[in-house]
Amino acid sequence: EKAAPEASSTSPFRHVLTWLPGLAVLRSYQRSWLRYDLIAGIVLTAILVPVGMAYAEASGLPPITGLYATIVPLVVYALLGPSRILVLGPDSSLAGIIAAVILPLAAGDQARAVALAGALSIMAGLICVAAGIFRLGFITDLISRPVRIGYIHGIAVTVIVSQLPKLFGFSINADGLIDQARAFASGVRDGETNSTALAVGLGCLLVIFACKRWAPKVPGILLAVVGSTIVVAVFGLAESAGLKVTGVLPRGLPPFEIPSVSRSDVSALITGAVGIAIVSFADTSVLSRTFAIRGGYRVNPNQELIALGAANISSGMFQGFAVSSSSSRTPVAEAAGAKTQLTGLVGAVAIVILLIAAPGLVKDLPSTALAAVVISAAVGLIDLGALRKLYHLRKSEFALSIVCFLGVAVVGVLPGIFIAIGLSLLAFIERAWRP
Repeated sequence: EKAAPEASSTSPFRHVLTWLPGLAVLRSYQRSWLRYDLIAGIVLTAILVPVGMAYAEASGLPPITGLYATIVPLVVYALLGPSRILVLGPDSSLAGIIAAVILPLAAGDQARAVALAGALSIMAGLICVAAGIFRLGFITDLISRPVRIGYIHGIAVTVIVSQLPKLFGFSINADGLIDQARAFASGVRDGETNSTALAVGLGCLLVIFACKRWAPKVPGILLAVVGSTIVVAVFGLAESAGLKVTGVLPRGLPPFEIPSVSRSDVSALITGAVGIAIVSFADTSVLSRTFAIRGGYRVNPNQELIALGAANISSGMFQGFAVSSSSSRTPVAEAAGAKTQLTGLVGAVAIVILLIAAPGLVKDLPSTALAAVVISAAVGLIDLGALRKLYHLRKSEFALSIVCFLGVAVVGVLPGIFIAIGLSLLAFIERAWRP
């Protein structure tokens, strides 16, 4: 069943509906859709909670901020987003960028890290909104597929390496892929591995990958997270084996607070904000168009930019961090029967109820399980088949992809992304001038 067409141009509210597509859908909402949206929202919530917390930790932030960065963007995008079922929230492709930008500035101060992440999200959001207002939605089309494949693989490897110490039950103090790999290897060599944490983490990975491979309709992430939490609680592994756990979450709604950062912080964050804006919109535009084609409707790329920007601004103002579309949670919503963005609103409300009524429900959730969730998502970004296809079809594009990968993996996430963007522009100019 496809969503009803948007309000006609003769509607007295047509200008409002242009900026608020969610209201346009609401005006023509069919009662038969409600059951599907409610069920899909509840199913989606089971994935939103552990994934949001996992990506928060991968970004170097407290797990609760991942839920804040899930609730608020879902509500904002439900009103402003042109896509009917796109799910916005914390994303693995942004976690490495956020961590690379804020952790050196925060210097171990968690409150400062939250403020920096919020400011970074607001700045990235403002860039997206400005780009949407000036109708620059075409810009991400300039980023060629080989370049996108290269930097996404670089981000994936960076994120995986950053999560390995948590999976093994210890922590490191290092920045950058090479230094983190060395510190991790040193930790393993020096016997810092917590065997219980590693067993739990590997068990979670096994469950997640087994479900993806043999039972794709079974929520492997949910099974892994719930199962590991029960095991830790029943056997008291937090105390007896020294497993790091989430603890009781702060009760209540996300607090409104404008991040307090210095002028020098703003200067340091601007490069990261540009990178996040480009990466998040590149991913969102592709995913949005894909699901619009499936649903039989169109999406305006400039409105998509504005919606994405507004979601990021609001996330930063409510103790959250930068968000993007999710290529893993959106298919969950679609498979569960989602018809409209009411699905996202149901998910947001369900998380709010969790934070108000049962904030201690995840207190025994082990960090190694969250690391497993992030690693499984990062592995999902790796597409060796695409690289093989590039290699066989056009060696020059394969080489371009490898250069972008090495730029992100070796030079650093942010410099690597800008290397990728520069190479895309050069390739675009070369194609334009080709006789």
